[in-house]
Amino acid sequence: MAAWAGAVLIVLSALVHLHLWSTGYRYIPTIGPLFLAQGVAGIVLAVVLAILRHPVTALLGAGYALATIAGLLISVNFGLFGFQDSIDAPYAQLSLAIETAAAVILLAATVAMVRRRHRAAA
Repeated sequence: MAAWAGAVLIVLSALVHLHLWSTGYRYIPTIGPLFLAQGVAGIVLAVVLAILRHPVTALLGAGYALATIAGLLISVNFGLFGFQDSIDAPYAQLSLAIETAAAVILLAATVAMVRRRHRAAA
């Protein structure tokens, strides 16, 4: 169940980034293509995670969420590829909340899946 919840959160993150890309971020050099790639990759990853529900895909989902968080925080605090964002920008706080929840849920799912596999193998 946690893998499904994580997949839904990854899709939500991807949709936020695709929305931002379509409403203006696409015109920002380097950042625009990264928002598009993040959105597409998130949807693909969420589908794979929902279908496979494997520890590796859950860990990849958590890594995706953490990398997205890192990108936002770097952009807000230091700038990234010549672009400085704001935590008050539209959807920034929502994105941060979604990705934090996704990372926590998917890391917990990874641990639970690994434990189940070890118990089943024993």
